[in-house]
Amino acid sequence: MISPQKPSSSSNLRLTTIPSGGLALVFGATGGIGQALAMELGDDAGFVSVINCSRSGEFAFDLTSEESISALAEKVKLYGTDIRLVIDATGVLGDEGCIAEKTWRQLDPSAMARAFAINAIGPALVMKHFLPLLPRAGKCVFATLSAHVGSIGDNQLGGWYSYRASKAALNQLMRSAAIELHRSSPEAICVAVHPGMVNTRLAKYYARTGVEIQPPELAAVRILSMIDKLTPEDSGQFMDYRGQRVPW
Repeated sequence: MISPQKPSSSSNLRLTTIPSGGLALVFGATGGIGQALAMELGDDAGFVSVINCSRSGEFAFDLTSEESISALAEKVKLYGTDIRLVIDATGVLGDEGCIAEKTWRQLDPSAMARAFAINAIGPALVMKHFLPLLPRAGKCVFATLSAHVGSIGDNQLGGWYSYRASKAALNQLMRSAAIELHRSSPEAICVAVHPGMVNTRLAKYYARTGVEIQPPELAAVRILSMIDKLTPEDSGQFMDYRGQRVPW
């Protein structure tokens, strides 16, 4: 059995609709939202272990390396325990070679490629290697953090070309994966989640918009509360942290 440290949170949140005794995985567990999610899940006795996946450590992976994601999946398989929850909390906007473009004049092919590699291709590879590991019966959830600005129908301001486009691509990838997943695991749920505005490194890009910015701890509680309410009918949807569907 995996026995990583499980730091306690101040919340009494429990996921009551997911069968107990399984594993929870958080990808991007050292990021602002990912770390808060890992802490909340670590205090949930319904999971036998929480696997915190990041760029270093025991469960290291690299979103730009399919080999590392595949190796991590093989490592998790060795424990022989149902995976009941996977949360992909990875993503990048204006760091790591990416640009938060304000105009088409700032479009740069290498920066665009980097945004798609981190925000769309990497999560798709996580789906490729971890969706097949979900149990065929009982509720299980794969949630990938998207962004409201990835909505094409709700784009009223423009800008952030690469980020918007890569998150829109992620939504489409998730949608297709959800359809395929349903064929083998009809009770499984695969969703894209808008976490709301959260006080992380990304906050500097929208701090002046006048939108309320949540602390990561509150965002984590809201996301997990929403996940607990999901049903198979929600699979393949783009949801916000309140459980409301976001326009494509």
